[in-house]
Amino acid sequence: MTDNEQQSIFLEVFGDYPLTRVMDFLLENDIFDHSKTQISELSGVSFNTLETFWDKLLKFNIIIPARKIGNSQMYILNKKSPLVRKLMEIDKKLMLESMAEPESVAAPIPV
Repeated sequence: MTDNEQQSIFLEVFGDYPLTRVMDFLLENDIFDHSKTQISELSGVSFNTLETFWDKLLKFNIIIPARKIGNSQMYILNKKSPLVRKLMEIDKKLMLESMAEPESVAAPIPV
């Protein structure tokens, strides 16, 4: 993440770790399907690191296969999963709460 990019509220709360980066990416892009390579690149997690927890994402039905394009299997967030629905609810609540917080106001300049 560059200095100009603002960290998502999801990462701010749950920590900037490979798994949370992937989850944040999937939650933000829940209407699209992606290949493993795309998920790796777009979430900022190396492919080898993604491989270390990929089976867990499948095992807990967080992601499901969507379609095949050529030799690439595409995956999508499983919005029917109770776990995923709860994560989506939490993500939405965090976003709404962060939008409701007043921006930090600079201290008044003493006269």
